[in-house]
Amino acid sequence: MNRITEKDLQAVCDRINRVTGNPLAAYARTETGCKANVGNYHLSHAYGGVELQRMHNDGGGVTTPLHTGHVPKRELYNAMHAFLAGINLKGEA
Repeated sequence: MNRITEKDLQAVCDRINRVTGNPLAAYARTETGCKANVGNYHLSHAYGGVELQRMHNDGGGVTTPLHTGHVPKRELYNAMHAFLAGINLKGEA
């Protein structure tokens, strides 16, 4: 089994953002500072694990669409692929 890297997770996260039409970056620079890109999917690291989060509002609040909490990289990688497959299936319906 190949080791799942940060680069692998980011590639799947970027694919999710592209398929859903969301910005690739969590924040955008403005003249007055930074602004949250609502809808953006991004990775969060804590407790020795990683989690997929989605930017929910302009203030930087997030939701956790997979409800996994912070888990090992391989577990998140598999869950993200299942999530992406579901998005693709919905597009076919």
